[in-house]
Amino acid sequence: MSHSVSSRGAGGGTARPRHRTAAGCTALMVAIGAGATACGSDADPLSAEPYDATRDISFSAAVGDGKKADPDKPLEITARDSGGRITDVTATDASGRYVAGELSADGGRWHSTSPLAAGARYTVRVSTENKDGAPGRKAVDLETSTPRTKKRLDVTFGPDRGTYGVGQPVTAELSAPVRDKAARAVVERALKVRSRPAVQGAWHWVDDKKLHYRPKEYWPAHATVRASSNLAGIRVAERLWGGAARPLTLTTGDRMEAVTDAAAHSMTVYRNGDAIRTIPVTTGKPGFDTRNGVKVVLGKEYFVRMRGTSIGIAEGTADSYDLPVYYATRVTWSGEYVHAAPWSAGSQGAANVSHGCTGMSTANAEWFFDTFRAGDIVKVVNSHGDTMDPFGNGFGDWNLTWKNWRKGSALVADTTEGSAPEDRPRLRPESA
Repeated sequence: MSHSVSSRGAGGGTARPRHRTAAGCTALMVAIGAGATACGSDADPLSAEPYDATRDISFSAAVGDGKKADPDKPLEITARDSGGRITDVTATDASGRYVAGELSADGGRWHSTSPLAAGARYTVRVSTENKDGAPGRKAVDLETSTPRTKKRLDVTFGPDRGTYGVGQPVTAELSAPVRDKAARAVVERALKVRSRPAVQGAWHWVDDKKLHYRPKEYWPAHATVRASSNLAGIRVAERLWGGAARPLTLTTGDRMEAVTDAAAHSMTVYRNGDAIRTIPVTTGKPGFDTRNGVKVVLGKEYFVRMRGTSIGIAEGTADSYDLPVYYATRVTWSGEYVHAAPWSAGSQGAANVSHGCTGMSTANAEWFFDTFRAGDIVKVVNSHGDTMDPFGNGFGDWNLTWKNWRKGSALVADTTEGSAPEDRPRLRPESA
């Protein structure tokens, strides 16, 4: 929801009209346009109908007569009359979305602070006040031109529409690289993620073409998450303009967490905070230690043929293996799973003998396979392995602290931890 914020003066306060004592009726004639005449001691300029403020203001962009404004340049409106001032400006596109703007303290100048879209039509409404305190109004239509040559920046949100675990990040894939911080801020400000219930979250630039969005904590259970983009038609950088993006809606299920204590050889499964099952497991042996930290279920495969050569083990060596594996729940792209391991039944709950996966009985693996979904949380503690990387091998996003996560945002990197992102302009906020 957008809220109209008054731009009457600096500091957010509402400036009172400057009244001047009138010697007679003619002293209250409005300087420009059809004047309003008032007589007597109760005369008040604000009681008059607003006059046409055309002569009081000037636009930096072409207005009317079929002319089109350059979307690469900010829209600027200036008060011509040294004794008058601009009191409010509202600029909206055909969909009713606001253009953010800023008004100078003396009311002499207003300028847009968010980019205009190319090939778009805007309605600009300006309120003024002349030197006698009488109100003026002017509404104009403004069209922006379309660049002759440009590259389009499309956005693809992920994952696919559906129901996921509470650890599932939202992803945004860009069709072209964006490296400049100012350009990244334009992109990031246009990418919206909202959830019901609402939670605090932020985007993080994984690389020049990929962003991840996660909340400070996990998503709430049974939440609805919507991702959308307002980037279409917006200038991102030189010859790079925002393109299409299909909105995405996700839902979350129960909060499912599997916490494996590698030292205790045990996994405890929690549903919405309540422990519902304890499973004897075996994890990675020395030299193949299971990664510590939070991972997110990537997918499930009923059958996988696992070979040691896939992780760099030479065929025929002591550590070589080639095994049929069932009920395999994947947590890294490099091949770490939670799966059935009947060959290690004697070690489950007692020793770590795997090559990095979490092994358990076939019955327990089948239950885990049926219970967990993509986006559910799988956490390992007390292993001698490294911590799961945040990116590149699955979703290790949750292994970054919230402070470090925010450092990856072009909008909030310089704000203090826990504060709201400063991505809304001070006067006219952008509409969703």
